[in-house]
Parts: sequence; structure tokens; C-alpha cells
Amino acid sequence: MTMKWIQNISLSLFLIGALLVSTSSFGSALQVDSTDTASGNSVTVISVEGAIGPTTTNYIRRGLETSIERNAEALIIEMDTPGGLLTSTQDIVQLMLASEMPIAVYVTPSGGNAGSAGTFITLAGHIAAMAPTTTIGAASPVSMGGGQQDTVMQKKIFNYSESFIENIAKERDRNAEWARSAVRDGEAITETEALELNVIDFISRDLDELLVQMDGMEVEGEPLQTAQASIERLEESFAEKFFSFIMRPEIMLILTMVAIYGIVGEVTNPGAIVPGVAGVIALILLLYGSASMPINVAGFVLIGLAIVLFVIEAFTPTFGILITGGAVSFFLGALMLFQEFPAEMQLSWYWLVPATILTVIFFGWIATSGIKIQFTEHRTGLESLIGKKAKVVDTIDQNGGRIMISGEYWNAVTESDEKIKSNQWCEIVRFEGLTVTVKPHKPNKEIDHGVN
Repeated sequence: MTMKWIQNISLSLFLIGALLVSTSSFGSALQVDSTDTASGNSVTVISVEGAIGPTTTNYIRRGLETSIERNAEALIIEMDTPGGLLTSTQDIVQLMLASEMPIAVYVTPSGGNAGSAGTFITLAGHIAAMAPTTTIGAASPVSMGGGQQDTVMQKKIFNYSESFIENIAKERDRNAEWARSAVRDGEAITETEALELNVIDFISRDLDELLVQMDGMEVEGEPLQTAQASIERLEESFAEKFFSFIMRPEIMLILTMVAIYGIVGEVTNPGAIVPGVAGVIALILLLYGSASMPINVAGFVLIGLAIVLFVIEAFTPTFGILITGGAVSFFLGALMLFQEFPAEMQLSWYWLVPATILTVIFFGWIATSGIKIQFTEHRTGLESLIGKKAKVVDTIDQNGGRIMISGEYWNAVTESDEKIKSNQWCEIVRFEGLTVTVKPHKPNKEIDHGVN
């Protein structure tokens, strides 16, 4: 029963993750662009939503490459983001500044936001536009770096971010002073203010209006012809959606738990297969995500310490002290694991507390039972009789004799030259075929358990 619990928990968590991926990605992954041939009077449109991360960089890079292959007039990035990773933002900005393909960043839909990292990306576009009732700004490095920084390090990050965004604004002939204030003071403005301050070029109600507004603008020495351009959307690929999904902090926490539960479940129940396979797959995905995201190594160390404490508790009667210590270590490790993420990507307590409770239950009940089973004596079969005492029927020596075990007569031999007379008690040493090797029984003060 215990092992079935392990299998069900591991399999259920893994299948839930797979189901969420498939339901969120399958529909868009099967969409195929209506035109595969190059068209000189078309624009490629990609949509960036949510936090900026490594998969966003890959998506924008693929959008640029596809636009070049299609000989498109421009690449339009529809964007609505609260921010994201500074390293990914740097990579995206470098791509955009080095691109000869005209890039327009369009903050949409109404109510959308180009916050933090989104501010850098918007300013880096050849053309910047915003839909009505959208905002831009709040590009403070505190919200981009995550975690607590000492005064010197924080000052360095501020200085770098101010210089970085100022250079972007100057490169695109935008308001560099406001760009610095967005970092220094965390200032955010509406689309109307952004247009007045020369932060953006247009306020566009929809994509069609933006195409008309862009028409005739000279970018990279060539005038754009977008008024009658066809729109070719480039959706995120299945791989991009999948890896973006697993890089979310809550999913990485689930993968951590599945890896722990699955591997421990397989170790405590060799041959179960399902927990082991689920655990290894989750571990590989977790390692991939850890290599791409700013994971705090100290968090993994604390989670590892928690597992050690949970396992020791299975063999040491500490009355829950080690379980409590392991729970605290796991909670702090999971909390520390994602502290380098931006504020909008950090893990909430609504995930941390249930994950800690579930892990304590797993190790305190299910895993502990499985671990103990691996190190306890056999309870069934002939092996369970080893060490028990039995009644001698016929005198036993190295040549032979008989004993009675559970109402059956067995041939027996002694392991030494000492004889054991009939009606005496002997102790079972081992079974070899139909012959039992025994030794004289030496009573002690504890209650003896015999086999008659």
C-alpha cells in the first residue's frame, strides 16, 4: 500500500505538469503560417506576454530570422510584460540594436504594460508605439535583479542600468533623461505622456492603424511600405512554450518535488519503474531550467540537507526533531532557490507552504515506511525463520538429524561438531535446499520465540 502511494503521488504530479503543458501549448503549436514564401510587402508579428526570460530571447531571435527570410518590411513585437531577467533583456536589446531589419515594439492590448525589462526593449525598437490606456516605465534594477543587494552592489547595478538605458535611448533618438529617471526613480508614465516626452513614436488603437502610421518612415536608410502590408503572425513553437512553462518558478518547484519523490520512491521500492522514470525526467528538466535561470545554489544545498534529515529520522527516534529541522530547511531552501528572480517572478507562499507540508508528509509517513522496509528482516518465507529456535526430534550432528518447523519435519545438520540431543532446542542458521543448518540455542533473559 505504501509503495502504491509513492507511485501515485509521483505519477500524478508529473502527469499534471504534462497536462498543463499540452493544454496551454497544443493549440497554438499546431498553427502554421498561411504563407511560407517570401513576400516583400508583409510584416511579421510576434506576441510577447508575461515575464521576460531565455525563451523570450529565442522567440525574438527566431522572429528576426523569419522576417529576414520572408523579406518582410518589418518585425512587429506586440508586448505586455511586467518585466523579467536583466540578462535576457541585455541579450534582446543587443539583438535589436544590431538588427538591420526594422523592428517596431507595440505595447498592447489596452491596459497592458511595458514595465521594467519591457521599458528597455520598447526603447530599443526602431519604432515604438503604445495602445490607449497602457503604461511604460518603473525600470528600477531592484525589480529586475531580485533579492537583497548590499549598498555597494546596488549602486553598481543602478549606475550600470542608468547608463545602459541612456545609451539605448540616445541610439534611437528618444528622451534619454526620462529613460534615466525610469531607472533611477522608478518613474512610470501613460501612453499620452510617453508620446509628449518623445519616449514613443505613436499611439495606435490597433495593429492596422500602426501599419498606416509606420508607412513612409525611413528606417536603416529605407522607407517602410506598410500601409497595405499583409500581417503574418509567427506563433511561439511548442518547444518555446514548453521550456517557457517549465522555467516558471512554481513549475520548477513542482519538478524539484517530483524528482525527490520519484527517486526516493524508486530507491525504497526497487523495480517500481514509474517513480524512477518520473523522477529522472523531472530532474533533467530541472537541471535544464537551472542552467538557464539565476537559481541560487544555496537553496539546493538546503533542500539536500532537508532530505538527509528526513532519511535520518527514519532510523533515529528523535520524536520529530529532525522532521521539524528538515521542514524548516526545505522551506528556506525553496524560498532561497528563486530569490534571484525578479519580483514578478518570485515564488509566493501559497506555493511554498503546501509544498513543504506535502514533503513532510511524504518523508514522515510514506518514504520512512519504505526506507525501513529495506532494512528490516524478512517477514515471510524461509528467510523469516532464520534466528528462530526449533525443537530437535532426532539427535543432530554434522551427519544429520531432524527438527520440527511449523509442524513439518526437516533434515538438519549442525554447523560445528557439537551434537544437539533430541527434545532440546536449536537455533536455525540457514536453509540449503531441504536441509537446515542449526546451532545450539542459548537462552537469554528476553522472551524466546520458537517454531514448533
